[in-house]
Formats: sequence, structure tokens, C-alpha cells
Amino acid sequence: MIRKGYTDGPFGQAHWRMAEPAAGGRAAPDLYCFHPAPFSGLAYTGIMPHLAAARRVIAPDYPGYGGSDPFTLTPSIDDYAKAMASVIEALSGDAPVDLLGFHTGCLVAAQCAIDDPGLVRRLVLIDVPAFDEETSRKLAASNGEPPALTPELSCLSRPWESGVVKRLESQPMARAFEMFVEQLRPGAAMNAAFHAAFSYPWAERLPLVSQETMVLATKSPLLEGSHKAASLMPNAVLKERLDITRAVLDEAADKTAAEVERYLTG
Repeated sequence: MIRKGYTDGPFGQAHWRMAEPAAGGRAAPDLYCFHPAPFSGLAYTGIMPHLAAARRVIAPDYPGYGGSDPFTLTPSIDDYAKAMASVIEALSGDAPVDLLGFHTGCLVAAQCAIDDPGLVRRLVLIDVPAFDEETSRKLAASNGEPPALTPELSCLSRPWESGVVKRLESQPMARAFEMFVEQLRPGAAMNAAFHAAFSYPWAERLPLVSQETMVLATKSPLLEGSHKAASLMPNAVLKERLDITRAVLDEAADKTAAEVERYLTG
């Protein structure tokens, strides 16, 4: 069972989901899962039960996403990291934790590890959005600006196409629609996390991640970026799973979770 809750943080209340071991007790550090843009911790509900056999698994929402309070239209990865650190402090105290990031969540996890090295034991970064400067500028222009919300339903055609139509081969309609609705919740701020990710100086920051890290690279457009990220972090290992081609946290949840668990417990 996944339960929900809130903690107070530097930017208001932060909402989170938590899965706990069915047998009771915690034999492994808590695992915090940081979500991709433009969604929320809801993105992890399919994989959380696979990861919670011997640990608590917590998926918080960034400020402005899911059930968390908004605070600005232009947050940064640093802001998200501060908000996530406050959730960790509230739920795990001073015990070291493990972090899992997917897409934008990779950058948030990395920044958390940089900000407080004693807080984080190990990281798993899945499909890292490490784009060159020119690509980041283009993506920021096409995906990072606030959406133009109008009375016409057609203003939602782009998120519907990308969030539902293109996902139906790998996700049931109910799941695709659930995620579509979730990405609409922030309204005009739905693309804020994209802007934060495309503005993040990953080439400068990733070498500062000192913790043991696994970069899990699937067969996706982020394969090259994942290779770049792994090469920059001093204690990173690269694990390719080119048989995982889509729906990393849903259709491929069992495969992804198995790799995560092997690394964190190995």
C-alpha cells in the first residue's frame, strides 16, 4: 500500500507518497525517488512496490507539482533540491539515504548529494538529461516556456499527444490519462521543471558528486547524455539496459527495479 502525507519545507508544504516493507522493519536505507518533468511523485507508483521489499520508498512532489505548494514560476534545480532535502530531514532524520532520479529527477538527486554529502549514501540516475548548451537552449525555448492556456481545448493538444497518444502502446489508457491530468495540475507553471533542468549547469556540477552512483542508461534519446554524465562523476558506474526501450517506471518497472536493487544492496 502507498500512503500519502505532507511535510513543511522552505517553500511551503511538500506532498509525498510512501511505500513500506510488507513484512515490517527496515533493513536498508530509505530510498527517495525524484520525478521527471512535468509530472509528480505519481510517476513512481508503478515501481514503488517493486522497490519496497526491504526499505521505505518515498516519492515527493517538487514545489508547484502534484500536491506540493507552488512558490514561483521560475524555480531552479537548486530550489527543488532544498525542498527535497527538507522532506528527507523530516521523514528520515539524520540517517543516510539513497536517491533515485529519472530524467529531471537525476539533476535534483545530484544537487541534493552535492549540497549535503553526509545525507546521501548512494545514487541511481536513470536517463540523465545532459544536453549540450545549444540543445538546452532550443529545448528551453520549445518546452521550458509557460504554456499558452486559452479557452480553446486545442491548447492542450500537445500534452495530450505526448502524454496520452504516444504512450498507449506501453501504458493502459487509464494510466496515460492519470499522468496527463497530473501534468496539467500546475497550470501555467507546468513547464517550470523543464526550464529548471535546461538551465542547470550539469557539466560543472556533476563532477562534484562524490557518492557512489549508478547511471542506468536505457535505449532512449538520453542515452548519450547518460554516458556523458557517468564519465563526469568520479565514483559513477554506467549500466546499459538497451532492452528497456519505453515506460521505464511502468511497463519495465520490474526490470528497472531489479537493477536498482542490485546496485543499492550490492
